[in-house]
Amino acid sequence: MDISTAGAGAGAGDVTPSGAFCQWTSSASLSFQHFLDKTTPYLLYRWIAFFFIAVLYVVRVYLVEGFYVISYALGIYLLNLLIGFLSPQVDPELQDLSDGPTLPTRETDEFRPFVRRLPEFKFWYSITKAFCIAFVLTFFSVLDVPVFWPILVFYWVVLFTLTMRRQIRHMLKYKYLPFSFGKQRYDGKKAASSESEDLLP
Repeated sequence: MDISTAGAGAGAGDVTPSGAFCQWTSSASLSFQHFLDKTTPYLLYRWIAFFFIAVLYVVRVYLVEGFYVISYALGIYLLNLLIGFLSPQVDPELQDLSDGPTLPTRETDEFRPFVRRLPEFKFWYSITKAFCIAFVLTFFSVLDVPVFWPILVFYWVVLFTLTMRRQIRHMLKYKYLPFSFGKQRYDGKKAASSESEDLLP
């Protein structure tokens, strides 16, 4: 028997369970990432799927009448993600101290697209994953801590109000909107007509 052939056969059979598990997890991670990449352009369907998962969680909590602490923690996490979604990638307060490009503050300023600190896809993925994890946690009775839930709702509403008021003040101070409303857009037809007019004698 050839020694090299025997060695190759022995090496192929020496696959440990931990090595096989690592290969399986790596393959599953790559497949899942490929699936996420394919769903990126389908914004509407992604958000429909999220709202379906969110409704499932709300119905689950309503039926079991518990897990209010988990819901409170979920609400705090969602508020944190929302602030990242509404905030610019670079804080204008830090831009004032540097020579970098700033957000346009007048209509005559050059248009610059709003770049979020937390992009839309990461925002969607994070809140969807959070609701999925919270939904799974509702099946563990040890996490159902008894608490007077109106107090948690009151705390969350106060925290949401204070946080959003500070965020709105920040938007008004630096005159930016985290949405596409009112931003300048260039129409291809208008651009083509203006170019043709420039070419006319």
